[in-house]
Amino acid sequence: MNSIRRWLLGWLICGLAVACLLAGYGIFHMARLEAGELFDYELRTVAVSLPSTVSAADVAEGRSHDLEGIADDRLVIDIWDKTGRLVYHSPHEPALPRFGDGFRSADREGYRWRAFGITLPDRFVQVAQPLFVRDDLAISLALRTIWPLALLIPVVVVIVLLVVARGLAPVRWLSRSLAARSPESLAPVSLPAPTPVELRSLVDALNGLLVRLNDASEAQRTFVADAAHELRTPLTALKLQIQGAISDGSMQVDETTVGKIDGRLNRLIHLAQQLLSMAREDAAREAAIAPMSLRTLCETRVSDFSLIAEAKAIDLGLELEAARSEQDAFSILGDTHALAVLLNNLLDNAIRHTPAGGRVDVTLRRETDGIALTVLDTGPGIPPDEIERACDRFYRGAGTHGQGSGLGLAIALRVAQRHQATLTVANRKGVSGLAVSVRGLRGVEMKAQATECAAVAMR
Repeated sequence: MNSIRRWLLGWLICGLAVACLLAGYGIFHMARLEAGELFDYELRTVAVSLPSTVSAADVAEGRSHDLEGIADDRLVIDIWDKTGRLVYHSPHEPALPRFGDGFRSADREGYRWRAFGITLPDRFVQVAQPLFVRDDLAISLALRTIWPLALLIPVVVVIVLLVVARGLAPVRWLSRSLAARSPESLAPVSLPAPTPVELRSLVDALNGLLVRLNDASEAQRTFVADAAHELRTPLTALKLQIQGAISDGSMQVDETTVGKIDGRLNRLIHLAQQLLSMAREDAAREAAIAPMSLRTLCETRVSDFSLIAEAKAIDLGLELEAARSEQDAFSILGDTHALAVLLNNLLDNAIRHTPAGGRVDVTLRRETDGIALTVLDTGPGIPPDEIERACDRFYRGAGTHGQGSGLGLAIALRVAQRHQATLTVANRKGVSGLAVSVRGLRGVEMKAQATECAAVAMR
């Protein structure tokens, strides 16, 4: 996965490492040159300042001429007289040939040597030194120079991490801001005051896209709402006209034909009503969500559908599970109208598909992640291979009969998503029927409920 942060850190840290390596090499090279100049000066100084009395007899007799101070630098001193005879050679050091006047470099005895020779009036003096002595001093000088840089590297790496994190902070803010937005929110993204120029152009382009999406979505919602409204009114008028014509005898048709016409008109009216509900739900906003009593809503809806259930001899009831008290209102944050539409659709589907003598139960249950609303029926259920498509818009199973439009569960799913809840459709286990549950409704504590509970506790 490509990452701007990883790319920046990789190149900056690798670039810093390469720069440090080049700096270390340059420091070592300069230290070696300076050490070479220093030792060359030492060789010349020793050669010029040697006492004229130094001879081979001094070496043989163990006499010293204060040369101990330079012995630590592994200097090899050779002195020849005018006849070319070697009159002095440093003890315990390898014998070196006479290289000539000036500075010379040569390989002898497995080492690389640097020598300086000078012709004096009565002798020729040559002072030599192995080059590894110079390299050791150069490394020592380089390490003394580099160690502050080595301590500085972690500090620079931390600074790079902080700078990159600070530079990418607006990008992370934009990502969190977009992730926290409501799924249906198409409002422009607002920027804080110190926004980088590079990010502002991106946000401007994103806001332009949101405006276009909002316009397109608004046009679609308006079209669906207008179409549903325009369909519902003439269809209702047409149904009334047909009923009036049959009643006054101006239209003579048999009961079978009347039943078919009435059924199709009812289905078209129901479809128009569902389209209008879908358009209204698509256009809904979070502003409509407020504290409400889910128990009161369920009691009202169950009461409204009780006559329809009785007509089919269906037992319709409301059950409360894990209630905190007998007066528990099951208060949630929700849109009363939208949840009423959801419950209407679930009850309408359950009653329509439950055979006569069956049972439909609405249950409210407190769970760890919120309040759950479930509608259970004793109908035929949905074939397992079709249950995943049950919430698709305009989807109706192959064996479905009645006046359904295929939008009931789709509208319920949309309402649940707007309330940040989940809607599940599953066949009941052990018995025939369907279980449709809305889980994760956000519970709240309403002042009225708290007051009522306190009053009950005082009795």
